[in-house]
Formats: sequence, structure tokens, C-alpha cells
Amino acid sequence: MACGADNGRRKTRGGVPAARQALAVLQAMARQPGPVPAAALARDLDLPRSTMYHLLTELMAAGFVVHLPEERRYGLGVGAFELGTAYLRQEPLARLARPVLGRLVDSVGHSAHLAVLHGREVLYVVEERAPGRPSLVTDVGVRLPAQLTASGRAVLADLPATHVRALFPDAGAFVERHGGGPSSLSALRRILSQVRQTGYATEDGEVTPGFASVATAVYDHSGLPVAGVAVTYPSDGLDPADRHPLALRLIRAAAELTRRIGGHSPRAGGQRT
Repeated sequence: MACGADNGRRKTRGGVPAARQALAVLQAMARQPGPVPAAALARDLDLPRSTMYHLLTELMAAGFVVHLPEERRYGLGVGAFELGTAYLRQEPLARLARPVLGRLVDSVGHSAHLAVLHGREVLYVVEERAPGRPSLVTDVGVRLPAQLTASGRAVLADLPATHVRALFPDAGAFVERHGGGPSSLSALRRILSQVRQTGYATEDGEVTPGFASVATAVYDHSGLPVAGVAVTYPSDGLDPADRHPLALRLIRAAAELTRRIGGHSPRAGGQRT
């Protein structure tokens, strides 16, 4: 069993085994849609049930886990919620991204931004505007349809196919802005396939007429896309032959941000299917 093998590797590393096990329990619970039995956690993490109950008892005492006796299940507690809200307050992703985007803007001369997936939309959390460049619709706090934006396509391309299908179950899920962009799941899949082949996503006039963007994904510790970094430029302001060199600089910037947040790209071990 893969998770058992992973757990075996964790046991051989230095450090504090109990701390690693407690963190593994919290991570496993966070992946569940709801409270989960202790036996299921013990099975998934390849731990003895007695060890699992000891870990849950300590996590309950610290407020990170609650026991639901009527359901015979365990759920995340207020302590876990407080950690999540503290993460949002401190904005570590945005803080780590700003200097990376600043250097990218200096090197390419075009505005750059960082966006995260929020349902079927992307939410822009950082914008670094190049000197003399016009303001864009992709300002901080703006939401746009993910399938139309280069940032959204970069993130969607490395999500599991079942996740993408759940986000876009039918034609009603495809919002359009200027008459362009995919209007069906099959059309979106063709775009995402191209993104995986090239390593970056593009859009031209689908968000704002007269402007084009190129984007690539930033990955978390599990190799899943956590955000998209994009550069936007006037459609007639960049020669087609220069788009690939621009994309390469963008890929390097996204790789730097991935390293800064402790992530890794799944492409290092092959394409995600």
C-alpha cells in the first residue's frame, strides 16, 4: 500500500516521530470531506490503533481535534480553524510572491500577477504593474472565470481530471466575457492538454480585448497547483517569436516561488495525467 510505504519512509527520518505522526493525522483529516473514524485514520496512515488513539487524545487536548461520540468519529477542532485563519491573515503566499513578481516585471517589462483558484473562478492576490503600463482588470481582489484566464488554465491543467469535471459539469458552468474561450468540457480539456505539453498557458483577448497573457503554475508540497503566475501584455506589443522566451522567464519565476513555499513540480517526475 502506497501510504504505508510512505509512512515507513517517514519513520526512518530523523527528528521527532510523534510530531510527524500528529501532523500526518491532521493532514489526513483535512483531506476528508467530514469527520472520520479513528480506525480509518489508523488504516490510512498505517499506524496501530493504540497509537492513533494516543495521538487523537493529545490533539484533542490541544484543541486541534474534537470527538463526536454519537457518530464515533473525529473532526478538526477550533485550533485547526485558528491556524487556517492565521494563515489567511499573514498572507504568506502573497508576501513570498511579491519580490519574485517584482524581479519578473523588471526583466520582462510587462505587468505580472498571482491568482489562486476559487471554485470556477480565479482570485487575484498580487499585482505588480510595470512602469508606464496601463491598469488591468486583473487587480487585487478581482475574480474572473478560470477557464478564460491564463492563470486559471495553468492551475486547471495540473488538477486531476475528476476535479476539473466537477468544476465544469455542464455548459452552464462556462461563463464568457467577450464571446471567446471554451464553452464545453471537451474544448477546455483540449486547451489544458496543450498547457501540459508546453508547460505554460496562454489567452489572447478572452479576458480583455487587445491584451494577451501567458501563465504557469506554482505548486505546493504535494505537487498540486496552488496558484498561477501570469504576465499580461498588449496583443500587438509582443512579437509571436518572443512569447516562448517570455514563457521561459515566467516558468523560472514560478519555479522560484514554488521553492520558496516548500513545494515541488509534478513535472520533475513526469506529466500529470
